[in-house]
Amino acid sequence: MAKLKNREALEKLRNSLQAKGQESQRLISLCAGSGCGAYGTAKVHTVLQEELAKHNLQDQVQVKLTGCHGFCNKGPNVIVGPGVYIGPCASLRGDFGRLVIERGANVQDCCIIHGFPTRDTVIGRDGHIGHGAVIHGGTVERNAMVGIHAVVNDNAVIGESAIVAALAFVKADMMVPPRTLVAGIPATVRRELSEAELAWKKEATALYQNLTVRCLATMVEAEALTEMPLDRKRLALSDVTPLSDYKRATGEK
Repeated sequence: MAKLKNREALEKLRNSLQAKGQESQRLISLCAGSGCGAYGTAKVHTVLQEELAKHNLQDQVQVKLTGCHGFCNKGPNVIVGPGVYIGPCASLRGDFGRLVIERGANVQDCCIIHGFPTRDTVIGRDGHIGHGAVIHGGTVERNAMVGIHAVVNDNAVIGESAIVAALAFVKADMMVPPRTLVAGIPATVRRELSEAELAWKKEATALYQNLTVRCLATMVEAEALTEMPLDRKRLALSDVTPLSDYKRATGEK
């Protein structure tokens, strides 16, 4: 695909098409990602359409708006590994720095993953990012968990199998030790995690890994019900409970 950098390139394409009498349609793909959109993709799209119409090229050249191409850094900027669950309304913005979501991780609904162009933002293997959390330029290492609406700021590292409590704010450059709990604003290390807590985290992540498979196997378009059926059953899933219930069941305080 030719890259049209200026008006001269458009003229060259027009002349080439007219000279060859080419009947097949050419495609100009314009990135409409957050970064490119901010720099004026919509205006470029309008100008191209006007120029194509002026030179009677509408039938030979299609101008299409697409998602992020990843061309800014000459490679894919959002890398999602196998078995990963990305929830509804999660925003993985690869328009600046590269995002890497490794095998078996989950990024739940309404999360935001973003970072600077100079470094990667990484969710490690079996990482668990709770509802509405924000990871900006940080690293969540293997099997770590970030709780609901927590924030992990630039250059922070959440160590392997560590847990960030809900609503915590992990400051830039903080290094969270493996297998520890951090909480608060700003977040501080509170204690080491118990074996029961580590086991619960593993089970919770497995539930999302199974959800990935279940979504691919069973999701279909459906119409909304107008009333609740009296015999409607609950989903038959593995018995994963909130951490507080899990600790009571295992006798841990």
